[in-house]
Amino acid sequence: MKVEDVLAMPEVDRLFSALCLVETTDEARAVMLDLCSPGEICDLAQRFEMARLLDRGASYLEVSDKTGASSTTVSRVSKCLNGEVGGYRLLLERYESATA
Repeated sequence: MKVEDVLAMPEVDRLFSALCLVETTDEARAVMLDLCSPGEICDLAQRFEMARLLDRGASYLEVSDKTGASSTTVSRVSKCLNGEVGGYRLLLERYESATA
């Protein structure tokens, strides 16, 4: 399925809108535990950590060693981190400012 097809689905839009209503870490934890399997949560956390490390200047090899991710996955995260959509950048900037 193409990204455009997914984004055109009203239920996907409702999910994104509902996620905007999460206000605390505890609420985010509860939502994620209900929406995702433990493995999916770990995968998402691993990708966010890869983006964080790459943003701080770590090499692909360092990121792979620290996270256990394949070079293909590190490359995919790097492409998204530096891509036009900007989701990782947005999340990293907001996370860094909130935890500084």
